Amino acid sequence: MAENKTQPTAVPVEEFLSAVENPVRRADGFALLELMRKVTGQEPVMWGPSIVGFGQYHYRYESGREGDSAAVGFSPRKANLALYVLGYGAQTGELLARLGKHKTGVSCLYINKLADVDLGVLKELVRVGYRYAMDELHRP
Repeated sequence: MAENKTQPTAVPVEEFLSAVENPVRRADGFALLELMRKVTGQEPVMWGPSIVGFGQYHYRYESGREGDSAAVGFSPRKANLALYVLGYGAQTGELLARLGKHKTGVSCLYINKLADVDLGVLKELVRVGYRYAMDELHRP
């Protein structure tokens, strides 16, 4: 079975964020670093070349494929900030309705800049997503 492409690395997170070209995206990346560190109580780890992750869980699909992933994280991409924070509890929909300007993917939240969203709501989304990953997805 193929190994996951996105694995933890030893690259320092601050070094990665300092190299982000767009100054707003770079500043938002450092702000998300502190927000997620505070909410999760975890230290950040680079997952692959561009994802800053917090916490870790093991998953196993019915197909037999399994691996490890960051519980929550983000990537300051050129087009937007991709946040990997979406749990699937009842609270998620209500929180997204109050968040501000954003788009969602399967388990991703996309925002252009932190100024577009309510940071209190974002903190709660991170908390809910982290708990979901650690409590629900992490079960053997």
